Amino acid sequence: MLDVAQFDINRIDAAFIENPYATLAALRQSAPVHLNADGSVFLTRHDDCLATYRSRDMLSDKTEAFGKKFGECPLKEHHTTSLVFNDPPDHTVVRKLISGAFTPRKLQEMDRAVERIVARLLDRVEDLGELDLIADFAMMLPTEIISIMLGVPEAYRAELRGYSTAILGALDPVVSPQQMDAGNRAVEEFGAVLDDLINHRRDNPDAGAEGEVLEALIFGEHNGRKLTQQELVQNCIFLLNAGHETTTSFVGNSVDLLLENPSEHRRLRDDPTLIGTALEEILRMESPLQIGNRLAGDDINLPSGTLIPKGTYIHTSIAGANRDPEVFADPDRFDIARKPNPHIAFITGIHVCLGASLARMEGRIAVGGLIERFPKLARTNTGERLGLARFRGWSSLPIKVR
Repeated sequence: MLDVAQFDINRIDAAFIENPYATLAALRQSAPVHLNADGSVFLTRHDDCLATYRSRDMLSDKTEAFGKKFGECPLKEHHTTSLVFNDPPDHTVVRKLISGAFTPRKLQEMDRAVERIVARLLDRVEDLGELDLIADFAMMLPTEIISIMLGVPEAYRAELRGYSTAILGALDPVVSPQQMDAGNRAVEEFGAVLDDLINHRRDNPDAGAEGEVLEALIFGEHNGRKLTQQELVQNCIFLLNAGHETTTSFVGNSVDLLLENPSEHRRLRDDPTLIGTALEEILRMESPLQIGNRLAGDDINLPSGTLIPKGTYIHTSIAGANRDPEVFADPDRFDIARKPNPHIAFITGIHVCLGASLARMEGRIAVGGLIERFPKLARTNTGERLGLARFRGWSSLPIKVR
């Protein structure tokens, strides 16, 4: 067993990023509420993470923590304004307003849009024969979808993943000055683009294409409250981040896991109706979001019996929770028909992912389409990991389809 006493979430290395699961298993067994050098704790058990997310005494507001980490800069403005790092009552109102982007009607429009986008991308994949799954397929899908949702013109679309990875990368426990600079530039540049788009859309309320949500965000109202311009800009960046890198990684992780498990790959090819449970198992095994955070707003007793004092900063290991043997039988085995599968890839509680239905739709259409259309799908090289601890995915994944 690894020496977990030496583990510190703020000093993780490339080996942990490449494969965190042995370390997480050791922590889960012998130090499930692990104390880091800075006084924060790292939770790796499913019940403890679940209780943390469901507790109303756990806070998501990171104004103080991000002030220390970022200082006064665009990254701090973004991460303290966007939905995910706010608490009630503001969180309740802003979430209600943003939920206008995910009504059943909007999701039906997006279903049609995703079908069209994936059909076009699959044709391109067939023409290429050999390709980088990430650059040539997985990244292009959310780029097109987010561009439709936010009305982003073609000229800016190539920059979207760079913006997303730079902003999200600054949330990692260990961030270099270069990463911080890149994140700040991304917030400024994409924020300026969105500011112009929002102003144009405000002046042209009927100009949106099918699937666009800017109108709902700009003109939506809850108890007389509308989103301010700052909230609009920063939460549109949040929608980019929430839907772009995670969707790219969801598709990449899906193909990687299926190719690493040939018997399950064959099983899905032989029975495409398993796509739903297969995607849930992929989300469990390789969750695109690996680490979450909360601040204890009061003393809280965890199910494991540990008292977390008020004011403690908490890191939740989604990856560790999703492989907890107390909840998942044979947790390191990839089983595309696993039921039940109470993973927490989309969090839970008041911060449960707004776009979970859209993400599942994208996975069903994109991954299901790849597997059905290209039965000879195979690797051509080992690929390269994204290189982040908080988000798990691929920078490059070379494949061939014939």
